[in-house]
Amino acid sequence: MTYQPPVRDHAFILRDVLNIDQHGDLPGFSDAPFDVVEQILDAAAQFTGDVLAPLNTVGDKNGCKLDPATNTVTTPPGFKDAYKQLCEGGWTGLGSDPAYGGQGLPYVVNLAFSEMSSSANMAFSMYPGLAHGAYSAIHFGGTDEQKQTYLPKMVTGEWTGTMNLTEPHCGTDLGLLRTKAVPQADGTYRITGQKIWISAGEHDMSDNIVHLVLARIEGAPAGVKGISLFIVPKFFPKADGSVGERNQGVKCVGLEEKMGIHGNATCVMQYDDAVGYLIGEENAGLKIMFVMMNEARLGVGMQGVAQGEAAYQAAVAFAKDRLQGRSLTGPKNADGPADPIIVHPDVRRMLLESKALIEGGRAFLFWTALHGDLSHVHPDEKVREKSADYMSLMTPVLKGYLTDKGFQVCSNAVQVHGGSGFTEHFPVSQFMRDCRIALIYEGTNGVQALDLVGRKLASKGGRAVMTFFQEIDQFIGENDADEAIKPFIEALAGVKGQLQDGTMWLMQNGLQNPDNAGAASTDYMHLFGLTGLAYMWALMAKAAQAKIAAGSSDPFFTTKLTTGRYFIERILPDAASHLAKLKTGSATLMALPAEAF
Repeated sequence: MTYQPPVRDHAFILRDVLNIDQHGDLPGFSDAPFDVVEQILDAAAQFTGDVLAPLNTVGDKNGCKLDPATNTVTTPPGFKDAYKQLCEGGWTGLGSDPAYGGQGLPYVVNLAFSEMSSSANMAFSMYPGLAHGAYSAIHFGGTDEQKQTYLPKMVTGEWTGTMNLTEPHCGTDLGLLRTKAVPQADGTYRITGQKIWISAGEHDMSDNIVHLVLARIEGAPAGVKGISLFIVPKFFPKADGSVGERNQGVKCVGLEEKMGIHGNATCVMQYDDAVGYLIGEENAGLKIMFVMMNEARLGVGMQGVAQGEAAYQAAVAFAKDRLQGRSLTGPKNADGPADPIIVHPDVRRMLLESKALIEGGRAFLFWTALHGDLSHVHPDEKVREKSADYMSLMTPVLKGYLTDKGFQVCSNAVQVHGGSGFTEHFPVSQFMRDCRIALIYEGTNGVQALDLVGRKLASKGGRAVMTFFQEIDQFIGENDADEAIKPFIEALAGVKGQLQDGTMWLMQNGLQNPDNAGAASTDYMHLFGLTGLAYMWALMAKAAQAKIAAGSSDPFFTTKLTTGRYFIERILPDAASHLAKLKTGSATLMALPAEAF
């Protein structure tokens, strides 16, 4: 089985559902009419399918190797050449600022490429993915000199980047970090501390690695108010753009032995009086780092969809090929000794559940990414405001819900394979192992749920969620009379009411007892995810039905409608369960003393 990038589905979402051509007069979009986007999708599919996918198993089997004598890391065979092809193809600068050599295309187009790249080879795609996050943070908070020094090389991919947050004693609670920064007379800082789980922290694919490191300047306030952000390059940049001397205080001293993503170097980074350069103001590092972290959180939500897509494709191929048993309604492969397992209802349940979640999740990601673009480039301040609100509100939902469901899809794929799925002879075990980290890093899914109910819902007086409800109500009102998509409209109205009910319960019960909000948070996040997917399936059903009404006999559109019907009939009913659970509050959950566990 080989991964086949879902170009058709990407095109359907971008052209027929989101209609990105309607934004053709906006910066970025003016260079990306859909015929150009289609060419990009085709080229992306060819590169990711032909170059990256064959290396996925190679990376898993070989992993990365650390030479403790030199503190250098060698990536798996083929990775270095593939990275060179990635850079030569211009893929590293697809969505980057033209002022620094980028192509300036919309974020939503870049996300489509990133999904294909991550499906083909998640471990490999993390190297350029993290580099783009570091690029974004410097672009947002760096000085003009820092931007001119680092961004052009990061856009071309000649230099990569990392984010250094976690320490042995602190992960999510960054207020506990101990890495220190000591100011020097020349304006630099000396950075000392240890950072762990640093993806792409050391490797042999780029000329330089630009580490973004959170540290506390001596005398800074305690907690998160005293955190600053520093550029700590592996090699010092020279004036002509080349690399100079080694930053002697920076080195990788260990590689983690991980469940998955073996092709990505997950490093223990040691900083001993390393030279660093402050980004932004002292004690204001988190604001800049959150630019990178929020981009990474959306990227992790994308990884859930991406690994789910790859696992689903593998499961479909196996289900069509594997002969076991006979159809309950009589043989479908009469000349063979048994029928392919795809005839069995329970196998179809797992495949259709996977297909509905992945296609709905992809649309939700692309829809949100488009709002990310509009929040920056739309001329109407109200549109920018609404889109920025949506980006803030949806980020924890996409990260948490889509990685949970991506892992579920990978688990379904193992189940479809039966005993074969539990072996390393088939690819699905790797997809499941690789996907599992996505529920953890960039803030565990429980933290995402807390962020959603504790911060994002209440932000600006609940403006974002109320705007989302109004948008759904408007869509329902505009399409309520359309009999062809009536089941989708009714289902959307139902789940929107349930989400509104859950939101009101949180507002009434979460403030008086914060444990109620914490206890409800994961179920609320899943209820929100189901509502988002219901809206996406209604949008996709409308677009597919319009094609059919216009005379198309392409089975793609009827398949889309059937998949959407499966979602509203057999997945969306979970919303009632999540609503019932969140309303039980925290009394029972918090009743037992710690020693009772």
